[in-house]
Amino acid sequence: MEGAGGGGGPAPPNPEEGPAVAFHEDEEIIEVLELNDAEPNPDDLADEMEDVDFGDEPEDGEMGDEEWETEDEGVEEGAEPHDDSELTYSKHTCSVFCVSIDPKNNSLAVTGGEDDTAYVWRISDGETLFQCTGHKDSVTWAAFSHDSAMVVTGDMNGLIKVWKVEGGQEVWSFEVGDLEWLQWHPCSHVLLAGTADGNTWMWKVPSGECKTFQGPNCPATCGQFLPDGKKAVVGYEDGSVRIWDLKQGNAIHVLKGTDGHTRPLTCVSSNADGSLLLTGSVDCDTKLVNTATGKVVGLFKTESNVSKASRREDGESESNSVESVGFCNVLPLAAVGYLDGTLAIYDISSQTLRHRCQHESGIVKLLWEDNTPVVYTCSLDGAVRLWDSRSGKMISEYCGHTKEILDFALNKDASIVVTASGDNKAKVFCVQRPDR
Repeated sequence: MEGAGGGGGPAPPNPEEGPAVAFHEDEEIIEVLELNDAEPNPDDLADEMEDVDFGDEPEDGEMGDEEWETEDEGVEEGAEPHDDSELTYSKHTCSVFCVSIDPKNNSLAVTGGEDDTAYVWRISDGETLFQCTGHKDSVTWAAFSHDSAMVVTGDMNGLIKVWKVEGGQEVWSFEVGDLEWLQWHPCSHVLLAGTADGNTWMWKVPSGECKTFQGPNCPATCGQFLPDGKKAVVGYEDGSVRIWDLKQGNAIHVLKGTDGHTRPLTCVSSNADGSLLLTGSVDCDTKLVNTATGKVVGLFKTESNVSKASRREDGESESNSVESVGFCNVLPLAAVGYLDGTLAIYDISSQTLRHRCQHESGIVKLLWEDNTPVVYTCSLDGAVRLWDSRSGKMISEYCGHTKEILDFALNKDASIVVTASGDNKAKVFCVQRPDR
């Protein structure tokens, strides 16, 4: 395997990548933690992050001038579909790109949009608590910290701001290059972000102590903390994947060539204990990776998505891609959502396709319920759907948006879905039913 530390330490870097990753021959591979069924101890993980040497806060990065244009897909213009939502949030004046629900009380939502702003609002009645102002471009990332004490907002130009939820005061901000993705640490006030210059940034908030992880000279297109809070996985535009040791600052595993993807990464996701990863790409492949060895242990394809081009209504060709991936927590199943509207349910043990659930429009995102075999999808036709992964049958469908859904969030007990749409609205749907 090229670039993956299969035997002892990791392989030396490819000279073509330059001095991006500092490898050490005597570096031991960090073992995957054996996590119990219980949640990891937040205090222990927070203490781990205290030991990380962030160094001094660097100078602000250059701002990009990239703009984001969304396709006007979804429900036909002017149509008045049946609205299944309990509440519609209408403060945004342009497309709503992102949404997050506070994890502690599940009572607040934050939405960000093309109107260069984000709002924190109450899910029960839609009352706005505060507006997150001062952004210079579309707010494409917004999320609550693990304890719901802070909320982060990030725009496409790379301006990141953190707000205290109680009172709505801004407590920290920083500028990087064009922002690709942004995420909170699972148990600490630490942020991780990927940028178009290939860097992955990590900050303590609100002190601003900073650490960077330099990948290849291409955008870091997706990434996330692993559940142990000590490592992160990052996917890149060149098709490579790196698993980073956050404390040591080195790449434990590098997957590239035949082990990586042939086109840009679009999404990554880990299972509950962090032992396995799913990586999705524009090349329509989904790879299953063992995080302890860095080895690819599975490759998922379906007949309908082998890098073929489909024809849109206007006659233009449209390439397919993997848009979202995720693991079921109660059965050995993985879900993959494709731009051609296919939801594929794969059996991890046998690495076979179990069900193909077809949507009429492209899938934007999927999420699994925590303790059931139910998977949720949102798509470009403006609907949220619930699927039984055991049977492959749709359980229910929720409509109400007049344009595409661009993001959605599910609360802890899987009773509420909050959506963000190109129709300038966010909606709250009650999805819990007596028969489920």
